[in-house]
Amino acid sequence: MRRYLRVLILCLACGFCSLLYAISQLAVSLEEGAAGGGGKPQAAVASWLAASGRGAERGAGPASGAGLLDRYNLKIQPIEKMHLAVVACGERLEETMTMLKSALIFSIKPLQFHIFAEDQLHDSFKARLDSWSFLQTFNYTIYPITFPSENAAEWKKLFKPCASQRLFLPSILKEVDSLLYVDTDILFLRPVDDIWSLLKKFNSTQIAAMAPEHEEPRIGWYNRFARHPYYGKTGVNSGVMLMNMTRMRKKYFKNDMTTVRLQWGDILMPLLKKYKLNITWGDQDLLNIMFFHNPESLFVFPCQWNYRPDHCIYGSNCREAEEEGIFILHGNRGVYHDDKQPAFRAVYEALRNCSFEDYNVHSLLKPLELELQKTVHTYCGKIYKIFIKQLTKSIRDHYDRPSKER
Repeated sequence: MRRYLRVLILCLACGFCSLLYAISQLAVSLEEGAAGGGGKPQAAVASWLAASGRGAERGAGPASGAGLLDRYNLKIQPIEKMHLAVVACGERLEETMTMLKSALIFSIKPLQFHIFAEDQLHDSFKARLDSWSFLQTFNYTIYPITFPSENAAEWKKLFKPCASQRLFLPSILKEVDSLLYVDTDILFLRPVDDIWSLLKKFNSTQIAAMAPEHEEPRIGWYNRFARHPYYGKTGVNSGVMLMNMTRMRKKYFKNDMTTVRLQWGDILMPLLKKYKLNITWGDQDLLNIMFFHNPESLFVFPCQWNYRPDHCIYGSNCREAEEEGIFILHGNRGVYHDDKQPAFRAVYEALRNCSFEDYNVHSLLKPLELELQKTVHTYCGKIYKIFIKQLTKSIRDHYDRPSKER
């Protein structure tokens, strides 16, 4: 009898242990479910979409699901943000806002805008950007125009007011690893994500990426008129400049002023002092000089990433744009605001007047094509289809994505 009793007690003990194990496994599976199936949406809410701040600097606020996250002590992976910088002075508010809108319409990953502007433009930028807060796909910070105090006046009057501010971005935005700088007269015709992905194509020596100034040497400016060194055969254009700023801050640059290599913050003023009487295009010329001496540090992307009137004003000379369309439109020389290049102006007006509603984005194509057909009397207008080829694809891809990713 005692033997049977002992066996019964042993069986009960084993059964109780099994029950405890089953309960513990159930608890673990619930935690894994919170971290797995629902982890990504919660992370998105916590790190980006719950942006609640407003003002000169807008950042992510506490998420409504924070208590749940604390309960399970989840490790949230931060969502990668693309950093976009622009410098705006004078009458550039509307042009800059149109550029920012074009960046937001098609991009997938969230954007962080770094806007350097004259003081009188700050309130207008803030009001306009806050009116877009319903998008929940971007943050912004507005900065004053600042130059090194001992040479501020000289830097500010170089080429155009405030244009040389871009040279000091690695020193000002010390916490930013990589950055896309663009001029105010830029329009994105495909997601910013695509040019941002070129950072992964940099080799170990490359710190920045730009497009050539010209494709056709016979109409090139640098190779015909420059009185200073420049990169490659025709120089580079700095209106669209992708930067790995961590590398820029660390690099020691070869130069023609001293046998000692200088870092980014130390080379700018000596360059200006040596070449200020020989440069025409200001900060762009200084960048050309710098990369002439350090060609291994530059990644050159094709002309379709920085398409300007020079690529069609005397006939088409950007082969990549002919094949795949224009990726980024650069309306330099004020062509968005006069009648000299109506094809460029038509694209600008279409995006300026477009709102963020899906139907509005979709409906801009047909009216734009009709406007472009009116420009065929110009060389750029004769190839008007390259202005909408990539834009059409971007809109189609935009609609193919699930609504939660837009």
